[in-house]
Amino acid sequence: MKSAIRQAFEFVCDGYSEDRVVADPELNQKFVVECQRLCLEAPVRDLNRALLNLRKGGSLCRSGRSKATIFRDQDEYRFASEIAVRFLERRDRVSLDEIICDPEKAREFDELAMKISPGYSPLQYRWAAFSLRKRRALRPEIIGHALPSTSVTVVPVNELIVGDLSADQGLYIFFDQTQTLYVGEAANLQKRIRKHLDHSDNKGLARWLWEHGADEIFIELHYLDATIETRIRRALEAELITTRRPLFNVQRA
Repeated sequence: MKSAIRQAFEFVCDGYSEDRVVADPELNQKFVVECQRLCLEAPVRDLNRALLNLRKGGSLCRSGRSKATIFRDQDEYRFASEIAVRFLERRDRVSLDEIICDPEKAREFDELAMKISPGYSPLQYRWAAFSLRKRRALRPEIIGHALPSTSVTVVPVNELIVGDLSADQGLYIFFDQTQTLYVGEAANLQKRIRKHLDHSDNKGLARWLWEHGADEIFIELHYLDATIETRIRRALEAELITTRRPLFNVQRA
């Protein structure tokens, strides 16, 4: 299989790296078609994973050096890519490579990033995520992985029906198109979110909502199992404050 994967990659890569062939929908489709022509019948996600595994041994490009992939406007949508990766990591307990290799998860990633910051291509969102990892900006959320949420959802605040929220305990994250605004924890998420939207007791967030409204603000909700203790819930909150860098939380050293 390795030989066929290598052959398919070299046939379609056009000088680009393995990451680019997996992340670029057009190149990836060509790669999959070539793999199938070579009688590789594994699912697309497995073909892509096999290609990235070969990457670990060094570049597969015959020249030994890949063509650069550069998008100069990443600041406009990089945060949307970060949120989309983090969301799928927390909900499905998967890595960035697993997200991009799996066509279904990659499409969901694209859709969420596009919803947060519309107007860019799937390749741009995906490449921004790879760039974040390369810059070590996707800091692991170790406690969150060890104690996963029972469910994770993202919804625009102006579409949120507070009365439909569960009264279970959990974590919440307010963010807009470019930054995390506020991270919190609550024993009763419905009650806590209602308070924020009526008149938040965090002055910074309250002022932001008053000045900007809710049209371009999102909320990510992490529901926790009822057995999770308060101190653990607060440790999870502290980890999110560290990794998500919210504007209106006190940052602890």
